Amino acid sequence: VQLQASGGGLVQAGGSLKLSCAVSGRTSSGYVMSWFRQAPGKEREFVAGISWTYGTTYHAASVKGRFTISRSNAENTVYLQMNSLKPEDTAVYYCAAKRGNWATTMTDDYDYWGQGTQVTVSS
Repeated sequence: VQLQASGGGLVQAGGSLKLSCAVSGRTSSGYVMSWFRQAPGKEREFVAGISWTYGTTYHAASVKGRFTISRSNAENTVYLQMNSLKPEDTAVYYCAAKRGNWATTMTDDYDYWGQGTQVTVSS
């Protein structure tokens, strides 16, 4: 499984960005796709996850109502729509994949990682 994240950039507080994670290799059904982020000096944290089989989504409390994870079976891509961005959302965002049908928040549970894309929110 190979993951390619893109879509990061610089945006003002209150703005929006949409991240994409292109998935290739042995993927889709039976996998969970998630987004994590890591700010400077902090541990990598779970942001959102989606079951590829069922479409069930999970969002961290800190982003619920502002971020939305989705997937496109046709494009084999997972998205993270980020609205109402705050300076504290500034981080490198990573997409990750693991086998199974339920998202978990622990980085050790994920077998595959993309290269990360920088999101910077200015105040």
